[in-house]
Order: sequence, then C-alpha cells, then structure tokens
Amino acid sequence: MKEGDILVANTTHPNYLPAMHKAAAFVTNEGGMISHAAIVAREMKKPCIVGTGNATKVLLDGDTVEVNATLGIVKILKRQAA
Repeated sequence: MKEGDILVANTTHPNYLPAMHKAAAFVTNEGGMISHAAIVAREMKKPCIVGTGNATKVLLDGDTVEVNATLGIVKILKRQAA
C-alpha cells in the first residue's frame, strides 16, 4: 500500500490501520454507517464508501479511480492493463 492509494477490501479491522493511514479513501464490500471502515474514515477525515457488495471484484489492483463519498460513487478513470 502506497501513500494516496485507495484501500479496497471486503471489510476492515484494526490490523488494517497502517494501510488506512496511507490510503486516500476506503471502499469496502461490507459495512454500514457504524462499521469499522466508516468510523475510522470519519476520525481520519477520509472519504469512505461501505456496503458496495462487489468492490473487490469490480476494482482491480492498479486501476485509477475517483471516490466521491458525498454521492456514494466510485468511478473507474483508467483500467489497469490485464
């Protein structure tokens, strides 16, 4: 995980904190308003979208994405070459 990357995970746990500090935003398959990812995002003042159901299947390592947490949208700007 590099500084400014987007953390995409099924869910988050306290052992994810080092990566969460580096991340520009979080996107998870599971969770809600009181999930670990949502609470940590609020405390770190970082964008977060939880409960996508399929982020880890749709987003590929190396994709360039834009996370708009206000609208709840993750937009793929550039696909990583397969």
